[in-house]
Amino acid sequence: MLLADSSFANSVESNTQNQTGASNQNLPNEFMVLPFLILLFMIATGPLFYKHFWEKSFPKISVLLGSVTALYYIVVMKDLYSLHHTITEYISFIALLSSLYVASGGILIKIDKESTPIANVLFLLFGAIISNVIGTTGASMLLIRPFIKMNGERIRPYHIIFFIFIVGNIGGALTPIGDPPLFLGYLSGVPFFWVIANVWYIWVPTLIMVLILFFIIDSFKNSKIVKNNQTYTGKIEFKGIRNVGYLGAIVIAVFMDPNIFSFVPSMYPLPFGFRELIMFAVAFLSYKNANEKILKANEFNFTPIREVAYLFVGIFLTMIPALQLIAVFAKQNNEYFNVGLFFWASGSLSSFLDNAPTYLNFLSASMGKYDLHLNNKADVQDFVLIGSDYLRAISVGAVFFGAMTYIGNGPNFMIKSIAESSGIEMPSFMIYLFKYSIPVLLPIFTIIWILFFY
Repeated sequence: MLLADSSFANSVESNTQNQTGASNQNLPNEFMVLPFLILLFMIATGPLFYKHFWEKSFPKISVLLGSVTALYYIVVMKDLYSLHHTITEYISFIALLSSLYVASGGILIKIDKESTPIANVLFLLFGAIISNVIGTTGASMLLIRPFIKMNGERIRPYHIIFFIFIVGNIGGALTPIGDPPLFLGYLSGVPFFWVIANVWYIWVPTLIMVLILFFIIDSFKNSKIVKNNQTYTGKIEFKGIRNVGYLGAIVIAVFMDPNIFSFVPSMYPLPFGFRELIMFAVAFLSYKNANEKILKANEFNFTPIREVAYLFVGIFLTMIPALQLIAVFAKQNNEYFNVGLFFWASGSLSSFLDNAPTYLNFLSASMGKYDLHLNNKADVQDFVLIGSDYLRAISVGAVFFGAMTYIGNGPNFMIKSIAESSGIEMPSFMIYLFKYSIPVLLPIFTIIWILFFY
């Protein structure tokens, strides 16, 4: 979900070790998971049963529930470190999302081509591929508007949902740039090209199965549409080349970390770094220098990113206790986890919790099987050789399952917000889960489990 500070890779291991050997009084009370569950419940039910109240009040509700958890950690736990780290994560998350959102808003892509099922499949395939170059967030922000416009009046919610499945999540499983959990693995010591070498043969059949299902559904829906006599030139128009440079600057900024390049200054204890400053600066410059005609053509406004900022500040804060309890449970019970269980555990939790720390928690637990430690890069590199099956299962689970819910990965909710701002009535949290992700993705992930992790 986020672009976390690289120090998290070290802190997860040391904190997990301390908590595992400590008494339960050093852990949050299990009841402190309630604010997260309440927020999740309201996200799921609000748009269905009390839409007007939810749309008006969700910023206050999100902040209020997050504040309850924050006060608990300050007053009861006296744990300022966890709060500081979570705020750091949140700022990294919102810096990446907002900078990509603003920069991509200054790029106009017009595709004067009939929206056929095969054209949509090729579009989504292209999005999946480039998500490994500019990240799932970057690809999503760049392509969602052209995808909506290309489909014109025949755009339906399932188009957006499959876009979330493919471009926003599954597509970015091949490189550390593609999705935040893989980037944290790279920061921890996993070689950059290990992912593509060890995941491509899982990525290919997964992507093919999802695209085939989309093609079948889109072909069936398309056959019911009355065709008009409109003619198409087949041309692709691209405007806003300057903003491509801004996108490139954001991707480069991802690596502006003192643990990667020694010349990058550390700004600790501030809850942001040089990387985030670059991203916010790029967002400011790209908006200030944007072509107003392009912004108008893209119907650009700040509503989607504002909604994400409010909602996820509550999610980040309220899930602190859940993540800490899961970290200790995984560490204490790692002997019971085989490769298949690591795939399902990391995947299931990544559907509802932040997939980046979930990835690190289970990576730490799996390394414990070999008496290796996440805060030692040499140990991580040894684990890549002797525990590659576990690493592969955790990597695939954390990335793929992010598509299961709107909050499973950062781009998901942003894509939903952009679609809604374009007049598309998107399904609620529960309908998304039970009508789309469970029927479509869960059988495919089960096949992947049987083929590669059973």
